[in-house]
Amino acid sequence: MGIIRFLLLYCPTNILTVCVLERQIFDFLGYQWAPILANFVHIIIVILGLFGTIQYRPRYITGYAVWLVLWVTWNVFVICFYLEAGDLSKETDLILTFNISMHRSWWMENGPGCTVTSVTPAPDWAPEDHRYITVSGCLLEYQYIEVAHSSLQIVLALAGFIYACYVVKCITEEEDSFDFIGGFDSYGYQGPQKTSHLQLQPMYMSK
Repeated sequence: MGIIRFLLLYCPTNILTVCVLERQIFDFLGYQWAPILANFVHIIIVILGLFGTIQYRPRYITGYAVWLVLWVTWNVFVICFYLEAGDLSKETDLILTFNISMHRSWWMENGPGCTVTSVTPAPDWAPEDHRYITVSGCLLEYQYIEVAHSSLQIVLALAGFIYACYVVKCITEEEDSFDFIGGFDSYGYQGPQKTSHLQLQPMYMSK
């Protein structure tokens, strides 16, 4: 049962972790510091969730499930950011870089079919250590690639959440069953003990 429980949680979390590692690489290349931090925390929580599954620690798995809710919320925000929902703007807001730099997604310049052209001279407002470029010919705009990444994370996180709840349920039922059996052992019926009515008499030996 422990192996089955481990595999049930391991399969979706393993796929989720691989996708996060792939995403982490491209976030590093694009200097997206907020996603880098979120991905790092997610990887740690996944490890703790797997540890809780192996060691029969439902609290760890419950914490993993709670984190998945936050992870889904974060990815929904990323989708809204790149689709410019509400007052968000992917062109002017620097939320994902903590306003440290003006870098955008790595896919902006390296997407499929994209052609990057440097613009000279650069505008006066452009930082000296940044290039001022134009991107054209992309088969798929970078924001849609980022949205696809986040959407995949949401689907995998929902699957992981369902499996985590199921594993916690299995562990809880096993613990309740163990306590139930142990209760019979502790308070089992004990028959009346036979008492001996034989009285020992002292013996005297004559010389």
